[in-house]
This record gives sequence, structure tokens and C-alpha cells, in this order.
Amino acid sequence: MMSWLTYFGFSHVKNIRLFSYNELRSATGNFHSSNRIGRGGFGIVYKGALRNGTPIAAKVLSAESRQGVNEFLTEIDVITNVKHPNLVELLGCCVQESNRILVYEYVENNSLDHALLGPRSRPADLNWDIRSAICLGAARGLSYLHEGVEPHIVHRDIKASNILLDKSFLPKIGDFGLAKLFPDNVTHISTRVAGTSGYLAPEYAVQGQLTSKADVYSFGVLLLEIISARSSSKAAWSVKEKYLLEWTWQLFEEERLKEIIDPELKEYPEEQVIRYIKVALFCTQGAAARRPTMSQVVEMLSKPIRLNEKELTPPGLLLDSRRTGRGFQLKKLDSDNKDSSTMMTTLPFSSTSVTFSEMGPR
Repeated sequence: MMSWLTYFGFSHVKNIRLFSYNELRSATGNFHSSNRIGRGGFGIVYKGALRNGTPIAAKVLSAESRQGVNEFLTEIDVITNVKHPNLVELLGCCVQESNRILVYEYVENNSLDHALLGPRSRPADLNWDIRSAICLGAARGLSYLHEGVEPHIVHRDIKASNILLDKSFLPKIGDFGLAKLFPDNVTHISTRVAGTSGYLAPEYAVQGQLTSKADVYSFGVLLLEIISARSSSKAAWSVKEKYLLEWTWQLFEEERLKEIIDPELKEYPEEQVIRYIKVALFCTQGAAARRPTMSQVVEMLSKPIRLNEKELTPPGLLLDSRRTGRGFQLKKLDSDNKDSSTMMTTLPFSSTSVTFSEMGPR
């Protein structure tokens, strides 16, 4: 096994538990369909239990996927030695003949997408205390990836289906197959665009320029989904409705942000929820340099500070080929909320310093 990792250039990966295929086949009931709990871009996830009773989630890579092999290796490389309460723990892997399987801790409440946005979701079960804890926990996990480990890690696929929830609804970021490592001396990476429509930062989707601020943008979209219980993409194809982000910006300009809040939330601290929505708008600004870092986001979510709304600029809104027929394009939202032309270039970057909050409670 270790020689196989060495062959692919991952000899530095240490301390990973090696599972046999028979061990995992037994744990999952021969990968029975009743134990199937999810499907990713390159394989199926099954729940199971080891002989000692430890519950697991086994991510089985499709044998036909060469790109999946690269993601399999990336996931091992990125997450093996990274530990945080808000990151899914990798327990080990299996590489035996043509079988490639990642073994993760099992989380009881599936994904945030399943709990909040899926066809059988019950948003009413997620009160504001639970939702705010999910927002803050996911922010802390992402802040740890960006700033708490060396080299820094950019996830590249932050979305509701990659936020897993344990039995206490503690959020855990999962699926590191698209993640990139950032050494200290690297400011950005030019790379192929990968991720999920609706969550992609404009400078990344259009130019392939990847920084941690791409994750910040995705997190901002996620915040809006958690607060509104609306998908960032499903409503986008309706003629009568706007994109979630576009609609939020319109409501912000019209001072009607309460309208985005999920009607299933019967009781909530209005001032805090409105602050969370504004944090999402700070995260999704069109110019990457104007977005906060994730450590700043954690502070903005966790403390009742007054946000400096004068610094807030319109979000970068992407249209994809399903609407344009010409690949990714940018729709610029002007400050008067008028329809603007669709542009093929990214919004301008700002090199000026930005103040996100004014210290002192409201």
C-alpha cells in the first residue's frame, strides 16, 4: 500500500490506517444498497460498522474514473494529518487490486443539503440556535484550513452537500477531493475550474485564479442558503425569480432583508439574523480583495459588532451555460439595482484596505 502511494508521489503521507477490502465489504454488508447514504462526483458512500462497533462511512471510488484517482490521492494528502472538530475525520483507506476506498467517521444526520434543502428536508427542525451553530462551526473549520495549518488549504467545493451534521448537528466539512495546498509564499494559483455552480467565485470561474477568497465567496452563498432554506441554484432558472444572491442584494438596498429569512423560523433574534445576512454579502462581493478572511468572518458571526455597511459593494453574480449558452459570464449588479449588461470580464479588484466592522456592540 505505501509503495503504491510512493509511486504516485505521496511518500510523505504518514499514519494512515490501511483497511482490507474484505474488512470494508463485511462492514457495509457487501456494499448493500440499503447502506448507501450518498453519491459524489466520483463514487458512492456507504455506511457501515467495523468489527469493534465503530461506525464508518466508506467512499468507494468508481473504477472507471481516472480523475477520481487524482481526487482520491488529494483527499488522502490533504486530510490525513488535519484534525479539527469541524472537519470530517479520515480514518483510513483501502487500495487493493482495483478497489480504492476512503474510510471516514460516520455522521448521523447526513448533509446540510439533505437536512435543509433536499426533497424530504424538514427545515422547521433546524431552529435558529442550530442554524447559527452550523454557520459558526463551518466558518471555524474553514478558518482552520485557511490559517491554522501549514501549508494552508483551499477547499474549492464548499457547499451544503459537503457540510455534514453529526448527532448533535455539529457541522463537519467533508469531501477534500478538489482541495489545493497553499505554501506561505504563494498568493494565488491558476488552475482548472472545479466546484459547483452557484457557489463559484467570479474571479475563479472566469479566470481560474484561485485564492482562499474563493472559499469565502462560497461560504457567503452557503450562509444565505442556511438562513433562507432556499437553494442558490434551483430558483435560478425560473423566469419570475432571481438568483438567491441577486435577490438578497436587492432586499439589502431596499432595507427589506427580513424577507429572505426562512418562514419556517418562527422565533429568532432579528438583529443577529440580519447581521448574518450582511456578513454573507461581505463574503460575496465581486472584488475578491474586498472579502473578509475566514477568521474575520468567525469574529463577525460570533460577536454582536456593528458592521461597516459603507464598505459593502455589490456581489459578483455568475450566470452559467444553462442560462447563457456561452459558458460562465458575469452579471454586474449596480448600486441602483437596475438591470446591467452581462460581462465576460471579472469585476475590478480593490487594493485598498477595507474595514468590515466598527468595534462596539449595537
